[in-house]
Amino acid sequence: MQSKIIKISVLALALGMLGGCSHPPVDTSGIDAAMAKANDAYNLATDARQMASEAAYAAEQAQNTADSAMECCNDNSQKLDRMFEKAMMK
Repeated sequence: MQSKIIKISVLALALGMLGGCSHPPVDTSGIDAAMAKANDAYNLATDARQMASEAAYAAEQAQNTADSAMECCNDNSQKLDRMFEKAMMK
């Protein structure tokens, strides 16, 4: 009988302790502000990545144009050299 009373007492004590615990309400304003800043940072990073991709494409196009111009310049230089050589032979 005493063991039954002890078990009931322990159970009542445990329930009393659990029921007596209360947590203060959680303030989520800081979490919401941090989440908004994280979303802003993500959007900025996405925009920066897009701009970097466009800049890389523009740089590649400019390099191709410069390479074509250099090839044309070299061809013209060779033609002028040949014309000069022919003129000197006459």
